[in-house]
Amino acid sequence: MNAARAGAEVLLRYWQQLDRDDADLKGRNDWVSRADREGEHAIVEFLRAHRPDDRFLGEEGGPMAAASGAGSGERVWIIDPLDGTTNYLQHFPVWSVSIGLRRGGEMTAGVVYEPLRDAMFVAETGSGAWLNDRRLTVSNQQTLDGSFLATGFPFRGMQHLDLYTSIFHDVIAVTKGLRRAGSAALDLAYTAAGVFDGFFEMHLAPWDVAAGSVLVREAGGVVSDFSGGEQFWTHGNIVGAAPGVHAELLALIHRHTAEERLL
Repeated sequence: MNAARAGAEVLLRYWQQLDRDDADLKGRNDWVSRADREGEHAIVEFLRAHRPDDRFLGEEGGPMAAASGAGSGERVWIIDPLDGTTNYLQHFPVWSVSIGLRRGGEMTAGVVYEPLRDAMFVAETGSGAWLNDRRLTVSNQQTLDGSFLATGFPFRGMQHLDLYTSIFHDVIAVTKGLRRAGSAALDLAYTAAGVFDGFFEMHLAPWDVAAGSVLVREAGGVVSDFSGGEQFWTHGNIVGAAPGVHAELLALIHRHTAEERLL
């Protein structure tokens, strides 16, 4: 939690100063700012001081190594210092810091921090998911019909846009609401909190889902790829939802595609 706060301190300092001229165009619809890079540095330095043998994977730095050489431990911190960068740069107040811990090939902990609300979402395997001091559970919505979902447009995978819009079309026909707020980490955190009944997106990166996937599972939800497996780590296609909603959303997606057809 303190590492997330260290990164957030940088972001809040820039929040009233940044404009779009302070960002570099990293790719179509994918911005990276000085605040983003400096926030990641603050997080890594905090964790490195407390866990010198650990390794790091971050959106801005890729695999990051200590000055004296890469950590040799089995623990890997997966960091998105600013999830929702475009929102941040446009002063749309939906963005977060996301930090996940992977140990021995398994995600074991996650933190998603929303600095503007001082909302700290925390989960650890076997210990549940929490928002500040309140324990979280996914919603009790049992069906896709009448559910309230979150999603994100596949801006890193525009070749899948037609497929995504066909799924989107069928989803909005049965749900009571579908929101695209622009921070996958927060979408998963709010799914864990029962605000959203579920979330789906295509072509995400590991740091987009690392912490949020732990939150949803520890809150009693189900997280999978588009075929019900664990390939959302490598392929980036994810469904996270309350159990009944997850099953029906997966069935709807299967009418259009399956994980193996997206390779």
